[in-house]
Amino acid sequence: MTISRICPSANHRQTHQPSGQPECQVKAYLSLDESQDGADAHLCSLRFPVLPFVRPPKTTTGKVRCGGRRRRQDLEFGVAVETEVALRTESARANMMNGLLSALLLLAAVSSVLGKPEKQVAKKEKRVPQTLSRGWGDELIWAQTYEEALFKAKSNNKPLMVILHLEECPHSQALKKAFANSKEIQKLADEDFILLNLVYETTDKHLSPDGQYVPRILFVDPSLTVRADITGRYANRMYAYEPSDINLLINNMQKAKKLLKTEL
Repeated sequence: MTISRICPSANHRQTHQPSGQPECQVKAYLSLDESQDGADAHLCSLRFPVLPFVRPPKTTTGKVRCGGRRRRQDLEFGVAVETEVALRTESARANMMNGLLSALLLLAAVSSVLGKPEKQVAKKEKRVPQTLSRGWGDELIWAQTYEEALFKAKSNNKPLMVILHLEECPHSQALKKAFANSKEIQKLADEDFILLNLVYETTDKHLSPDGQYVPRILFVDPSLTVRADITGRYANRMYAYEPSDINLLINNMQKAKKLLKTEL
């Protein structure tokens, strides 16, 4: 079947439908090519409503409608989110690098401290107070007998200092206190002398060249010779010392050391 549309003209009669739209007559030619007798096609008239032409809405260049504005806002939001994520990632990375650097610095400091060999400081061993000191110097090493002191003086090549005193003698007690409180005397005695203090007289008369009295101090060199020439300041008691004679006693101790080096 072949359909052809006949547009309405001025002379054509228009039939109005309730909708108010014009109609066009359409002629339909029915082709009966299949018929055996070859009859002519019948002409039919069909009526169809004419649809009005609707123009698309005009769009102005450069203006974005509501839908475009929403898309732009969504795009800006997405960019802001990506920027925030990038900033947070960079900040986290910087914090991690700072923490790693601090850990490396701390490790280097600890390794440098642990790597340094400890300085071995020779600590002076505190000596046990000896009863042989009898208060003349508890940190000093004292011989027990005169014979032992002579042996140590000879074997160590050091002068011997012999102190004769009595516990009940006030002069002996006063000199003992000054002797023990003098740091210089204690140092000289500890480093350069063999020490002996006695509360009784010995059989060696060389220790009492001008009599037996206390307190008195004499020096014996390593050759076992009593140094009678090292005396105090009293003519009648040549080897006696008082608390005020501490400086003289220090000078006599240094003199005994010098004589030892020059004469032996």
